[in-house]
Amino acid sequence: MRYVEFRDAIAGELRRNPKGLTWAELKAQRALPYERPCPTWTRQLEKEIGLSRAKGSGRAYVWKIPPGARVT
Repeated sequence: MRYVEFRDAIAGELRRNPKGLTWAELKAQRALPYERPCPTWTRQLEKEIGLSRAKGSGRAYVWKIPPGARVT
């Protein structure tokens, strides 16, 4: 999977789930082939689509994008 495919998969899923999702939920729903998200790609998502990650329940972080976020 290339970065662009990863970005589009994450952005699409987060648009459908505006309350946000954890990495485990994203991974399961999109059948992502990665055990953990790549830190470099995650930083790039923050810049490109406005990804934010906030502490959720337990150790999980909830991934969100702003409404109307565009993929560049």
